[in-house]
Amino acid sequence: MEKIVLKAEIREGLGKIANMHLRREGKVPAVVYKGGKLGSNILVDKKELWRALHTEAGENAIITLDIDKGGKKTVIVHEIQTEPVHDGFLHVDFHEISLTEKIKVTVPFTVKGEAVGVKEEDGVLAQIMWEIEVECLPTAIPEHIDIRVDDLRIGDGIHVEDIKFPEGVVPVEEAEKLIVHVIPPKAEEEEPEAVEGEEGSLEPEVIKKGKKEEEGAEEEGPKEEEKSGE
Repeated sequence: MEKIVLKAEIREGLGKIANMHLRREGKVPAVVYKGGKLGSNILVDKKELWRALHTEAGENAIITLDIDKGGKKTVIVHEIQTEPVHDGFLHVDFHEISLTEKIKVTVPFTVKGEAVGVKEEDGVLAQIMWEIEVECLPTAIPEHIDIRVDDLRIGDGIHVEDIKFPEGVVPVEEAEKLIVHVIPPKAEEEEPEAVEGEEGSLEPEVIKKGKKEEEGAEEEGPKEEEKSGE
């Protein structure tokens, strides 16, 4: 596992205004929790945080916080708040962990192969779960869980109980939960043929045109009478 060190400083100023100034300076306000209790208010560099979260481990990266005048702490990211528009960091929650104690984390699934039910039977591969919560030691956190779908035919599926997880990694989800399955192709809906004389079977333009012709015929009638009476 890649070792990631992230330098941090104790955060003195608190509140929205203080945090706004920090972000303008390229800093991200953060907190460190231990055992569910607040431990330290800190700040980290925005660019260094981005690099720490964009390793192969992603948000499950084990990070050593090197806090100025605060010592070193082994942490994992618990929650990240981002700005909706620019996707910038607003706030980060770190949880201090022990490398010898199991923790619960969420790991993404990676689908491998092409299902025979899709390739030969024109079925559709439908993925229900994209990630799963597991429990393991921090040093055993997998980057992803691979799922082979090659043998799936229409009607077949893979459940949590069907997955072989890495040694020391235990799923927290229910065993019968469906992860992915192959469903039949959607039947093409045929448009009903228009029946002459059936309501709504004629196009609006045709109806409108016929109405105009009738109105025109009514207007022409009186003109012929007036002409014959002259």
